[in-house]
Amino acid sequence: MLQAHEFWLFFSASFLLWITPGPDTMYILARTISQGRLAGLLSVLGVSTGILAHTLFAAIGLSAILATSALAFSVVKLLGAAYLIYLGIQAWRSHRKPDSSIGVSAQRGTLLFYQGFLTNLLNPKIAIFFLAFLPQFVAPESANSASIFLFLGGIFVLGGTLWCLLLVAFAASFTKTARSSPHLSQVIGKVTGLVYIGLGLNLLRAK
Repeated sequence: MLQAHEFWLFFSASFLLWITPGPDTMYILARTISQGRLAGLLSVLGVSTGILAHTLFAAIGLSAILATSALAFSVVKLLGAAYLIYLGIQAWRSHRKPDSSIGVSAQRGTLLFYQGFLTNLLNPKIAIFFLAFLPQFVAPESANSASIFLFLGGIFVLGGTLWCLLLVAFAASFTKTARSSPHLSQVIGKVTGLVYIGLGLNLLRAK
């Protein structure tokens, strides 16, 4: 059973992780600034779903494979890095204005969600993180350790999602200015592409 002091220790550590800028933050902000509020919201949901998947993988032990198999880790890492770099090249080559929230079609919205989902699903560093972070607050001898593991993972995802939604709300106000300037729109598109490519190259450096 999870003790109250263990939960608050977990929550405090999680809060610091939520507010610390990282790859997810950069990805979501880039999406929001370049494509608008709805694109940012859909990206948050996709990213959070990817984190939730890693939580489940860690709970059932699949993440341990990535932690112990250099080949599996390398394959997932290369796929994730290639995907981010691909998104970066697409953003760099795009000369469209940032999409408004109203202008995102259902098909486009689904794509934005899955892109956010895949950027996290194909990041083995997240799998290793959850495998190292969550067990610190779950007693191995606990009869319901898997349930506690999933509960803490759900809390982590919920808190991170709410924080990212707050970031989207602030970043979306910038898109109004960007949308009114074709030149600024192109600059934002290229910067967004560089962000994605940088995230991909950073993932390649993971060991």
